[in-house]
Amino acid sequence: MPEAARDTAQTRHLTTRNPATGEKLKNYALMSDQEVEDLIRATHNAFESWRRTSFAERGEHLRRFAEILRDEKEEMARLMSSEMGKLFSASKGEIEACADIAEYTIEEMNTYLQDEERPLQSGDRGIVTYSPIGVIYGIQPWNFPLYQVVRYAIANIAAGNTVLLKHAADVTGSALKIEEMMRKAGFPDNVFTVLVIDHDQSDAVIENRLVRGVTLTGSPRAGAHVGAKAAKALKKSVLELGSNDAYIVLEDADLEKAVKHCVAGRIYNNGETCVAAKRFIVVDAVYEKFRDAYVEQMKAVKLGDPFAEDTQLGPMVRENLRADLHDQVVQSLKHGAKLLCGGEIPDGPGFFYPATVLEDVKPGQPAYDEELFGPVASLIRVKDEAEAIRTANDSVYGLGGGIFTGDVERAKRIARDEFDTGMVFINGFDLAQPNMPFGGVKDSGYGREHGGFGIREFVNVKAINVVG
Repeated sequence: MPEAARDTAQTRHLTTRNPATGEKLKNYALMSDQEVEDLIRATHNAFESWRRTSFAERGEHLRRFAEILRDEKEEMARLMSSEMGKLFSASKGEIEACADIAEYTIEEMNTYLQDEERPLQSGDRGIVTYSPIGVIYGIQPWNFPLYQVVRYAIANIAAGNTVLLKHAADVTGSALKIEEMMRKAGFPDNVFTVLVIDHDQSDAVIENRLVRGVTLTGSPRAGAHVGAKAAKALKKSVLELGSNDAYIVLEDADLEKAVKHCVAGRIYNNGETCVAAKRFIVVDAVYEKFRDAYVEQMKAVKLGDPFAEDTQLGPMVRENLRADLHDQVVQSLKHGAKLLCGGEIPDGPGFFYPATVLEDVKPGQPAYDEELFGPVASLIRVKDEAEAIRTANDSVYGLGGGIFTGDVERAKRIARDEFDTGMVFINGFDLAQPNMPFGGVKDSGYGREHGGFGIREFVNVKAINVVG
């Protein structure tokens, strides 16, 4: 099956593997349809109580969850890195970020979910409330085993909803560990519930009448499928999908800083990040200097054991995804791209792929048109700012992007008025911030998480009119 190996249809197990060695970690039995139905019902029943809890009570559980994340950071990080190959240091950083999100969500809850009074034109009084709606189903990928879950689950639980999770099969152990930590934090049973299921069962969950909303992070293909299923069932969905984010380097950029951040933006999380820097669009005046320095640093990236302190790039999560990435590189080369470094599958165990740089990247090549979900960078040479902006927007995607320039006001104008994406980073590479909206446009999906927007995605914005 696409996510991870399942032993046989008879045993109905998911198998997790260590991508650094290819060795099996553990089998997990798939739930029966009746078990899934029972858990959905239990999660709905939990909602009936949880929705009536106070903000203060919810906040205490969120604080405790943040404490548990920090207390069990080493254990959780080791599990995450073993299941999907991210650097051990990155796993620990992800856990700290998620603890911060849990704490910040307490502020969001007290800011964005409070009743609002509004005077009516008639002279009467209006009240707007933000009421929880029920069970929210999340379908999440493997690349950030904790963060992808926390990003949607914490906001919805804070809003008074209850949450179901179908995590990627590759990180099933991480999913169950999160559920355990939720229980330790004192959340009532089934406020957060993990489903160990396959794709057919997942479709049935979307259709279940007790499920009120669906959120997915994944590929555009998965998003189209899930979005259509949810729409047919008249349920709201939020989709955070892929991208091939463009980072523009203008003639007045600090090239040392630009190269440093563009390397980090391409290899972070082993290059397996939706909002990673992927296409590097550099104006002619500084292209060769940028290219030479960028290739030098990418060649020096240390590939190896994700638990080793000097490793900068770990393995890709699965062999088939490494094969897909390599095929994109090969096809790009066949259609005129030039290989500057990397581009060869190394010998030995594990699903490693080296830091790779392509130039002469043009439309019609996978390196230009598609998302490269791994440590492969596409260099694109352009004449000037205007061509850089056109090239950046010449994509079916629109999640993030970046601008390097010495003129911040210039960058702000381009970001605000020209960049057709949901996020833009100026003079740096970064990931999601709890107080800023996260999400994209075009084939990168719709809806927002974080920044007060996510906590309102799955609530009933209710108008109460008080007459007299």
